[in-house]
Amino acid sequence: MAVRNFFRNRWWVVLASVLGLIVGAGSINVFAVGVFMKPVSDGLGVGRGTISAAAGMASIFSSLASPFFGRMIDKWGIRPVMLPSIAIFALAVAGLSFLQASPLYLYVLFPIVGVTSVGQTPTAYAKAISAWFDKERGLALGIALAGVGLGVTLVPQISEFLIRGFGWRMAYVGLGVAILILGFLPVAIFIREPTAADEAKPARPQQKVGSGLTLSEAVTGSWRYWALIVAFFLGATAINGTLTHVVPLLTDRGLPVSAAVGMLSVSGMAMIMGRIFSGYCLDKIFGPYVAIVFFLLPLAGIALLYSGAAGSIPLIGTILLGLGIGAEFDLMAFFVGRYFGMRSYGVLYGLMFGIAQIGNAVGSNIMGWSFQILHSYSPALIVFVGALAVTCLLFVPLGSYPFGPRHETPPVPPDDATRPRAA
Repeated sequence: MAVRNFFRNRWWVVLASVLGLIVGAGSINVFAVGVFMKPVSDGLGVGRGTISAAAGMASIFSSLASPFFGRMIDKWGIRPVMLPSIAIFALAVAGLSFLQASPLYLYVLFPIVGVTSVGQTPTAYAKAISAWFDKERGLALGIALAGVGLGVTLVPQISEFLIRGFGWRMAYVGLGVAILILGFLPVAIFIREPTAADEAKPARPQQKVGSGLTLSEAVTGSWRYWALIVAFFLGATAINGTLTHVVPLLTDRGLPVSAAVGMLSVSGMAMIMGRIFSGYCLDKIFGPYVAIVFFLLPLAGIALLYSGAAGSIPLIGTILLGLGIGAEFDLMAFFVGRYFGMRSYGVLYGLMFGIAQIGNAVGSNIMGWSFQILHSYSPALIVFVGALAVTCLLFVPLGSYPFGPRHETPPVPPDDATRPRAA
């Protein structure tokens, strides 16, 4: 019984989330793309803009599937929906080894990867963590979603090693195997939702999973939901768009590939720090203040990369980008629960995350076509600085949490459409 209770500890859910998100959709579909960009471009004889467009379709199709996936986990539970999705995602990534120069391959295989990657987005993991944690939710989400940062640190290095040793085609097969080991197995063993017995334990969070807004109420009656959607879309566009191309950007300036990949991996380490520290801050400091600070950091990072300065400046710029993207999805997961409750968490988060995923594709395409048409990344970087400035402004008027921790009940404006509704 003691052993069984040990493995039912809610922090195992956090650990499984960390492992699964190492090989999550972001690590594979966004950050590994920069490492594969030149080898695939050279091997197939197609331009970077074309590959960016094809790879960006993975993010678009993942975004389109996200709200439906969220609805499914709200209805049928987390693990029964996640496991088949992860298994098919692993096969789809391995299937990229069959890419050919033909548009039919590029624009069919990448969308398949995108649709199947939806189980490896933070949506289900964030719902599981939020169901288990209330007062410590920010920290738990920060630790769990730091798995994406580990993925940004490890997956590019693993990809480069596999490409160098076995070629880019077998490297995709290796990534598929990694998804099965780090994603499928931990979810099968540890990811679960609290039972009625768990709800009765004193250590369990007191916020009821059934409380909160429906999708219709949030979409039609809450300006905050749309403000957050726009803010996170612009943030993902700017930060992930830059990070996707940071390896080719830096190698074009004369840095060795190993050094450029190393800087991308350092941004992954910064992402880990950003996720954990922002999560800790969210439990202590009003969330919109935390959000503004963590979006000003990547704004400064992009400005440093735009400057073209050498030495340590590119490293500092990529670190600041990592801190920003590290906080972004932690903030998203936290704000959905606090502003809209847990009743429809999966679909609300899934829709918001899905639109942010479109931002990944938009940002990558802006960078890719900026280079392909204008032969420079600088125009795209200027656009991204402006986008992050708008993002910061959108957090200013959000106001207090309608669904704060049970031990505190912040006031809600009487005309606020996001107030808790009676069942």
